[in-house]
Amino acid sequence: MKPGDMVKLKNTPIKITQAGIVVRLFEKKCWRSDMLGPRIDWDTIEPEPHADIMIKGNVISIPVADLEVINEGW
Repeated sequence: MKPGDMVKLKNTPIKITQAGIVVRLFEKKCWRSDMLGPRIDWDTIEPEPHADIMIKGNVISIPVADLEVINEGW
């Protein structure tokens, strides 16, 4: 995955159906309460790859593990 790729969400609880364009890749921590439980302890997890995705002019950050490339960019 790289900036310029068109992506969509894999099966996640987030209800976003539109495709988006990757504008930036970076790493940050993400607490996955479905796997790690409701009590957050940032010291126990490592950062994971995220992408800023532009959808209809809005940019949102989504973990790369939750995205699927549907068309490669440049």
